[in-house]
Amino acid sequence: MRIRPMVEGDWPAVEEIYRAGIATGNATFESEPPTWERFDATRRPELRLVATDERGDVVGWAAVSSVSARLVYAGVVEHSVYVHPDHAGRGVGRALVDQLLAQAPEAGVWTIQSSIFPENTASLRLHAEARFRTVGTRERIALMTYGPHEGQWRDTILIEWRARADH
Repeated sequence: MRIRPMVEGDWPAVEEIYRAGIATGNATFESEPPTWERFDATRRPELRLVATDERGDVVGWAAVSSVSARLVYAGVVEHSVYVHPDHAGRGVGRALVDQLLAQAPEAGVWTIQSSIFPENTASLRLHAEARFRTVGTRERIALMTYGPHEGQWRDTILIEWRARADH
């Protein structure tokens, strides 16, 4: 497996993986992936990664979005990590997260956060192993509008990673 920067040509595979995650009902409140243009406009380019297999096919991706336009929060981002279902449990997500954490301080990022559905135990485990801490549970934070949980108010677990003070 190889981790490299995401480029526009990766979008069809990234979108397919994103769509597969959405279909589970336990990855995001979004019901459809954005267009490439929207994705490109809302994700920081220096922290967009893909994992590729031995053939060069994209098998996972990670990206971050700024949490605020306010300067004081410039180093605080929210991240997403998605793995193709056929490659789940093979260390793809962990490799992406590890690379993201390695690159974050160089990009001026000191806090990475995410909200994960409690039912997504694999993601919660992966992030705990990668030194993310649980901040708390956001109870009934949003109403699910699609999929197997449509019409249900969902909780999320807010997690965060902090760069070491010497970065």
